[in-house]
Amino acid sequence: MNRSEREAAVRQIMERAVPRMPPELHADVVRRGSRMLRRRTLARRLLWLLLFAAVVGFTVWAVTVQPWVEPPSETTPPLTDW
Repeated sequence: MNRSEREAAVRQIMERAVPRMPPELHADVVRRGSRMLRRRTLARRLLWLLLFAAVVGFTVWAVTVQPWVEPPSETTPPLTDW
């Protein structure tokens, strides 16, 4: 198929009459779209809640364990009676 044939085919497709859509299609699309928005909003809120819980859990763990403090040395006995 050369270029002029492709252009003719495209013109023919574009000049066709637009098919009629069923009247109930709009209501179905709006219903599905609003359902998708509700699900997306719920998923986003759940992810934010999960992130918040992870941050709170990490903060509580870090305050309790204090991983930045060096543990006491247990390799040598303490010096007493000098």
